[in-house]
Amino acid sequence: MLLCDRCNKGWHIYCLSPPLKQVPPGNWYCFECLNSDKDSFGFIPGKQFTLEAFRRLADRANKKWFGSGCASRVQIEKKFWEIVEGLAGDVEVMYGSDLDTSVHGSGFPRVNDQRPESVEPKAWDEYCKSPWNLNNLPKLKGSMLRAVHHNITGVMVPWLYIGMLFSAFCWHFEDHCFYSMNYLHWGEPKCWYSVPGSEASAFEKVMRDCLPDLFDAQPDLLFQLVTMLNPSVLRENGVPVYSVLQEPGNFVITFPRSYHGGFNLGLNCAEAVNFAPADWLPHGGSGAELYQLYRKAPVLSHEELLCVVAKSDWDKNASTYLRKELLRMYKKERTFRERLWLSGITRSSPMSPRRSPEFVGTEEDPTCIICKQYLYLSAVVCRCRPSAFVCLEHWEHLCECKSSKHCLLYRHTLAELADLVLIVDKHESEEMPQSDSLLGNISSSSELNSLKKKVKGAHVTHAQLAEQWLSQACKIFQSPFSGDAYATLLKEAEQFLWAGAEMDSVRDVVKNLTAARKWVQGIRDCLSKIENWSAGGDFEKVAHKRVKKLLSVDPVPCNEPGYHKLKHCTEEANLLVHDIDAALSTFSKLDELELLYSRACSSSIHVEQILKLSQKISLVKVWIDNARKAISNEQPAAVEVDILYKLKTEILELQVQVQEKEMIFDLVSQAESCQARCRSLLSGSVTLKDVEVLLQEMASFSVNIPELALLKQYQIDASLWITKLNDIMINIHQREDQQSVINELNRILEDGESLKIQVDELSLVKIELKKACCREKAIKARNSKMALDFLQQLLADAVILQIEREDLFISLSRELAGALQWEERAKDILACKAQMSEFEDLIRMSEDIVAIMPSLGDVKAAILVANSWLNNSKPFLEPDLSGSSTSRSLLKLDDLKELVSESRFLKITFKQQNVLETILENSKRWQHDAYSLLQDVECLYSVTDIGDGRSNGLILKIEHIVNLIESISKAGLSFGLDFPEIPKLQNACSTLHWCNKVLSFCYLMPSYEDVESLMNISEQLSIMHSSCNLLSSLIFGAKWLKKVSEVISAPVKCNACKLTDAEEMLAAYQDISVAFPMMVAQLTEATCKHRLWQEQVHQFFSLEMGERSWSQLMLLEEYGKASFFTCPEVDIVVSEVEKVEKWKQRCMDAVKTFAGDESSLLCALLKIKGSLDRSLYIYEKSDCFYMCCMSGSEDWDFLTCSTCKDCYHLQCLEYRRNNAEEAYTCSYCQLLVGGLIPPNRCGFLRHNGKYSDLKLLSDLLFVDEKFCVRIEEREILQQIVDQAYACKKCLTEILDFEMSCYNKDQFTAVGKKLTTAWKAFGVAGVYDHQSYCDLERALARFSWRFQVARLLDALEKDLEKPSVQQIFQHLKEGDAMNISPEDHLRLKLSELKDIGLQWVDRAKKVAADCGALGLDGVYELITEGERLPVCLKKELELLRARSRLHCICRKPYDERSMIVCGRCDEWYHIRCVNLAFPPKVYICAACMPGTQHLVSSFDSLMDHERCTVEPKTPSPRHKKPRTGPKKSESSATQKMLIGDENGSGIGHLRWRNRKPFRRAAKKRAELDSLTSFFHRPQPIIT
Repeated sequence: MLLCDRCNKGWHIYCLSPPLKQVPPGNWYCFECLNSDKDSFGFIPGKQFTLEAFRRLADRANKKWFGSGCASRVQIEKKFWEIVEGLAGDVEVMYGSDLDTSVHGSGFPRVNDQRPESVEPKAWDEYCKSPWNLNNLPKLKGSMLRAVHHNITGVMVPWLYIGMLFSAFCWHFEDHCFYSMNYLHWGEPKCWYSVPGSEASAFEKVMRDCLPDLFDAQPDLLFQLVTMLNPSVLRENGVPVYSVLQEPGNFVITFPRSYHGGFNLGLNCAEAVNFAPADWLPHGGSGAELYQLYRKAPVLSHEELLCVVAKSDWDKNASTYLRKELLRMYKKERTFRERLWLSGITRSSPMSPRRSPEFVGTEEDPTCIICKQYLYLSAVVCRCRPSAFVCLEHWEHLCECKSSKHCLLYRHTLAELADLVLIVDKHESEEMPQSDSLLGNISSSSELNSLKKKVKGAHVTHAQLAEQWLSQACKIFQSPFSGDAYATLLKEAEQFLWAGAEMDSVRDVVKNLTAARKWVQGIRDCLSKIENWSAGGDFEKVAHKRVKKLLSVDPVPCNEPGYHKLKHCTEEANLLVHDIDAALSTFSKLDELELLYSRACSSSIHVEQILKLSQKISLVKVWIDNARKAISNEQPAAVEVDILYKLKTEILELQVQVQEKEMIFDLVSQAESCQARCRSLLSGSVTLKDVEVLLQEMASFSVNIPELALLKQYQIDASLWITKLNDIMINIHQREDQQSVINELNRILEDGESLKIQVDELSLVKIELKKACCREKAIKARNSKMALDFLQQLLADAVILQIEREDLFISLSRELAGALQWEERAKDILACKAQMSEFEDLIRMSEDIVAIMPSLGDVKAAILVANSWLNNSKPFLEPDLSGSSTSRSLLKLDDLKELVSESRFLKITFKQQNVLETILENSKRWQHDAYSLLQDVECLYSVTDIGDGRSNGLILKIEHIVNLIESISKAGLSFGLDFPEIPKLQNACSTLHWCNKVLSFCYLMPSYEDVESLMNISEQLSIMHSSCNLLSSLIFGAKWLKKVSEVISAPVKCNACKLTDAEEMLAAYQDISVAFPMMVAQLTEATCKHRLWQEQVHQFFSLEMGERSWSQLMLLEEYGKASFFTCPEVDIVVSEVEKVEKWKQRCMDAVKTFAGDESSLLCALLKIKGSLDRSLYIYEKSDCFYMCCMSGSEDWDFLTCSTCKDCYHLQCLEYRRNNAEEAYTCSYCQLLVGGLIPPNRCGFLRHNGKYSDLKLLSDLLFVDEKFCVRIEEREILQQIVDQAYACKKCLTEILDFEMSCYNKDQFTAVGKKLTTAWKAFGVAGVYDHQSYCDLERALARFSWRFQVARLLDALEKDLEKPSVQQIFQHLKEGDAMNISPEDHLRLKLSELKDIGLQWVDRAKKVAADCGALGLDGVYELITEGERLPVCLKKELELLRARSRLHCICRKPYDERSMIVCGRCDEWYHIRCVNLAFPPKVYICAACMPGTQHLVSSFDSLMDHERCTVEPKTPSPRHKKPRTGPKKSESSATQKMLIGDENGSGIGHLRWRNRKPFRRAAKKRAELDSLTSFFHRPQPIIT
């Protein structure tokens, strides 16, 4: 038994989950103590948050750790591992993990989710069905999880994860070694660490080595998701660790048994799910074995999944993996079943079959009480505990009963499992032919054929027992049936049924035995029931069908004497069945049926036909009662006709002879006759009189016929309608509200037409309705105006209806006569033109007439047209028409013509008609004059002799025509009309002006802008006058003039013009008919100048390289750019100049950061060269030198270093001198003396600008381009590069010397050389990155050696001991700097580390041994620790606390429960001070002498214990008198120590170190990793 060190409960070590192989050292705690909320760490369930509240919490956490700034991934990762390693104290982080998407919703769309309106249906459906949708992933084609029936959250159904800063998931791999896919929806990234699945064993070994105590107490620690170890520790131990940063929108896939962990960099939302392709199957088998090993409850049964997949239509790619897993499962199951048989378990029983075997998890399987695994294939159970099951591997732990009382439960026989393997192998063989090794492997002899078991003193094999059993079975079939023998034989067969195909013969015999026993039991049961019923009493009869089935078995299964007896008893029952069937199939009497029923009731065998016979007798009796009721009822319509028909049908179906049958048939015949008469009336036109006659005849008929009742209802409806009509017809013509009369008559008419019987009064209603409508129209015509035709038609209708003598229609006829008279007058006026006054009189007379006159509209239209014509004519009739043309828009000539034309069709006469006709005649005369002038313009356009325009008088002609055009245009505008000739005249005027402008350029030197403006106008002129000779010639000349102007007069060259183009222009001048002599002369002069410049260029390039000057090339470029023409020589000159200037610019860009304000490249290069001269001088070092600047002078203030005697400008060092006599030491010498590099390089030489890159300068020097002139700057650059490489060589020699020096004697020489190199590097104006990095590393190594040497010197001089943390830090820095392992300083540090760690391990064990080591040993260990060359203050404090004595027994700290005094803080054992229950506040006897009675004397047992320790003396804390209480009683708090829970600090640390937080599967937790020094776990509560 293993006792819990907290609750003192006992446990078997093999019953634990997982089981322990031995009692662990130190303290051990049970499950209840581990799972208690007190002092727990890892994941603790918290309160619920909304997403917005969680976001605010996450924002506060970000601001707490990193403020409002944005932290980088490196900063966050560094801080996270500091927290894990305990450097930041206890940290609590919220993590919304494992949120079920079926409850909280998924980030991916699902089919059953409601589609948002903003998403298109096509896109929604596409994403719902996408294989990358995590809701679809587990059940995709080819996934093994498709066979799982129920949705497992986290496996089949995705989980959501809402993370914040530092929320983490500890090292683990997925359940059952599944694949997993994680998708980050939004938010900050997620950092992942992963170990390949192939390195899982190495990972677990490192974890166990680093956390031995935790794994000893909890071997399944990695299953609890509470352990986090720094990846650097894993890498140090040879375990590869990979990292990835998951951004939003990224998928992360983890592979089987790949340990992974990580943390979130901020608020984010992720979703994850498991999936299992075919290659997962072997990993799933390994996972199931791990679950069994560590006794963890699985998510699903791996064996069930294999069997279900094998029976289903699996994917062809899964055949190989499935076959191997099935074969492994088969071998394992066969091995354990054979071992059970060898162990004496011979009883077996098949499990009940599943209702849905095609899915996994449809029914809950029992689990093993030991390893918690599902028992799908087999289980072992005992009759002493029928509800407890174990797997085949743990059957010995089920109970203490003998193995013969145990029973094997199995779902499949080994033969069935082998068939599954062969089916899969056959499917794979069709795709890829294989050998028959699998069949041989399955069918090979098992252990049962090689191992023997002792049975009744003899050793036999399983097959031999089966053969013996078969021989016994053959004998028992031949003997008379014996139930005990059969039961014994079947019980013995249980040990064979679970086996493989070799036991098929046994299974067949078992089936025959079971069938024979069941048959015999059936025979005997039937005979027993027959005999019991015959003897009397309330016994059940035997069914004839069952007896018949038993007797029909052929051949007889076994020898049973009762078979013939039962056969004899059945003969009478067979005869009865024959008689009943004959009676039921023919017309029989009721007496005969009752007699047969009596015979059946008295029979000892129950025949099934008795039920039919009883039902038929009952139905006949019921029919007779119903028939008699129908016949005896004489009230009218009391019997429904349907009942008669039903009775008739029933008696025909029953086939029974009764006397009431004929009477029912007579009533049915009478009813059918009545129905025929009624239907005859209903099918034709029915009159009221015919209906009344039929109803009178059938008044006393007792059968209720629906058609007759319908005719009766029709007769009632017609009578009521006639009565209502008579009420309406009273004084109908005298009523004023004729509309109400119309409504009433319409309703009565509708009701009459809906009657099913014809009535004569219906025609009278229609006539009265027409009269009422006519009166209603007359009343409306009297009250409002109506059309004349309507009134005439209304009076005609009144005459037809013979109501014209009524007063209403007489008054209406008088008004109609007046209206007809007005209509005749209006037609006469409209026929001939009249004055406006006559039309207005007609309008006034029409207002008194009640009728609407037809001609009234024509009269009003004539007036309206006339007024409209007058309004349209007013603009043309204004007296100032000609004077206002400039201030308003022109009137249209077509409108004037239209008005004159419309005036001829007016029906009213006006005087304005003559005025408009006069204006139209004047306009026509002006149009004729304008047309003549336009013809003269066309004649001028056809002129071909142009010349210079003056010699032939062309310019004068143009000016004369322009004057005429302007005069006649002015006259046309005075009309105020839009003559079409005016735009043509204006266009001709502008065209002639343009022609005159072109002709003026014959004697002028026009500018490019003038020519360009003319050409812009010419584009429009060429379109309007395409066939004009004059205009075409002038446009052609203007185009030539524009080309020449582009060359000569353009401010900027529009297009590159070659010299040949200018010659072509001169040749083209001969083809134009316009003369431009001045332009021709200037173009000729420009071509001659350009030819002269080309000769100069050829002469320059014919010179040698040394004779060509940069200034000459610049002059040639200046003239070439100013020339009118382009040519290859211009391109060459410009290209060479640009090449040189581009190179100089690149050089300037490379050196401008160092040159500062220098604008000249030459000066900048000279400045850099001077800095390199200084750098080389420092390397050679012959005399003091002003450093760090080029412009320094002797007048500047400077300092001289008291150590190296170098001089430094105060301005260059940015140094303020407080005391003139103060000695100054430069920073370089401080490095040599102190070994520390000041932050920000403060005090070192610095240049005003940045350095130039050596690589860039080298590239500029060796550029492939060749220049046509000599460049001075390039020669200086060559010198600079040579000097820079010389400096680099010197630096390399110094660094090589530093790397080769390991001894302490060379330390000073290395420091001096590094100082020199640093000074020279800082002065040089050229920068080389590789050299800088090498120098930085060398300085860092020097600084490290200096600090380590100072640390060791202090140790040698007994000034200060280094701590283990310092030693570890220096060694870590040395590894980062690649310090050689042969370095004497590093060897010394490693030696100190080993010494310190050895003692620390011993000290920690002693501090946690609960007093096992004596005080002398503790004191010796403390003395040894104080003499070590390493400072171990923390561990020494723990040992001193361990050696402190407590309580009145004066013993050191042990595991007994203790309580603290509220005043002196001294600890006392509860038992020593005789406390049954700890009080709220405890005051010891030393602090309160009056309470000494509370301390009881020790018993004899304690006396012996007291003698083994120091004398009983008061605590040293009580030696000094106290003047007052330490704390008031109200503020005193209880401090109590129980076990290792609290106390001196050691126990508390030990308790937390041994208490991992246990949580159910899939719950996340977090545990800190090892510290960087002691390799001991430091857990934190998160």
